[in-house]
Amino acid sequence: MTIRTRLALQFGVILAITLLLFSVVIYFFTFRARREAFTDNLFDRALVVGHVYADGANRADEASRGSYRRYLRQFYRTLPEEQVRVYDGARVVFKEGAGPYQPVTAALLAQVLAQGRVVRREGHYRQTVGLRYHDARQQRTFVVLASSLDADSRHELETLRVILLSGLLVSLVAVGIGGWFFAGQALRPMQRIVREVDSITASDLHQRLSMADGQDEVSHLAQRFNRLLDRLETAFAGQRTFVRDASHELRTPLTAIIGELEVALLQQERTPQEYRRVLRSTLDAARLLKDLTNGLLQIARASDDPSQISRTQVRFDELLLLAHEEMQRRHPTCRIDLEFGESQPDGRTGPFTVLGNEALLLVAVLNVLENACKFSIRQNQPIVASLTAPPGRVSLEVRDQGLGMSETDRQQVFVPFFRAEAVRNVPGHGIGLPLTSKIMELHGGRIQVESQLGRGTQVWLILPFS
Repeated sequence: MTIRTRLALQFGVILAITLLLFSVVIYFFTFRARREAFTDNLFDRALVVGHVYADGANRADEASRGSYRRYLRQFYRTLPEEQVRVYDGARVVFKEGAGPYQPVTAALLAQVLAQGRVVRREGHYRQTVGLRYHDARQQRTFVVLASSLDADSRHELETLRVILLSGLLVSLVAVGIGGWFFAGQALRPMQRIVREVDSITASDLHQRLSMADGQDEVSHLAQRFNRLLDRLETAFAGQRTFVRDASHELRTPLTAIIGELEVALLQQERTPQEYRRVLRSTLDAARLLKDLTNGLLQIARASDDPSQISRTQVRFDELLLLAHEEMQRRHPTCRIDLEFGESQPDGRTGPFTVLGNEALLLVAVLNVLENACKFSIRQNQPIVASLTAPPGRVSLEVRDQGLGMSETDRQQVFVPFFRAEAVRNVPGHGIGLPLTSKIMELHGGRIQVESQLGRGTQVWLILPFS
């Protein structure tokens, strides 16, 4: 079912229920008002009968009493199926009306004498009322019973039902047509958005939805979708750049390996020293290829869902010592000085404790330290790694006095395979800092880089305290 159909149906159902309830309320209160008015009318007529009967009963001559009875009989032929009886005790002293008389019980007469006014309803439209009437001149009490059929109300209420039902049906038809039309008008911007979205493919992610300049919900949806397209375009561009640069980097060692092997196969006989040189060169290219592949694998792993990465309590000071030991093995001539600030444990964890994946955090620290060693190899100043614990976080600062980089290059250091102009002659692949940045992002931390060309570089790794 389309949204247009669902909106039209929902609007029609809501209006139908509202009109139905409104019609029921109108009919109910009209019915009650007419019934109560008919009851009051019967009581008024019973009171008139009491007055007239008592006045006629007080007449001295029989002719006057007879004329009053004839007057009553004429008076009580004005309501449909109207009947009247006057009881003196249990004896009927006057009766008039059309149709068979319904039997009257002694209990009903006693109830009228006790309460003064009694109403009995037979069905929806027939009523019988009982009125206690006291004749002050003769000191006698009569019971007047009057009953009639409210035919006028029955006719009027039947007409009202027809009018209400007809109006309800006509309203539903009109609302159905109008709801369908206005739902289509309201959803027309959505249909336009659907057409524009269908026209966007992976090759033209630069296109944007044209209805993002308003303030309604459709404009907000278009704005959110345009932001999604911005992120997708950036991701696709980064992916294309990553694939292009990775292919270029992978091709270099592979070309070297293939070239060495082809040259070796061109000569029939070679000395053992030549074979050793070819194998050594091939081994170096293979190691370079392995390092590059491992770096790409680590970047892919660091890009995974953070919820899928196991986390434990990690002592960052111990991790730094482990990374320092590894760097002394890789670069024996590189001097790295460690500085540890004060950290206050929270009673549950030790100092410099963070929550994270130890293997990934070790890779991040090693990448920063190795970059510092590679780019400071011709400098006499040592590298300083300072670990501090500001409120709520753990911060590792690595300072070197190496080559540094320009501000333009610094802004590109987190792009995979990017190499600063000043360090193009230093071996590397340009994946260390991008990998470190992703690792920090996975752990809820961040990395900051400050550098000046010819004056060294400062790198901060900042993680939330566990």
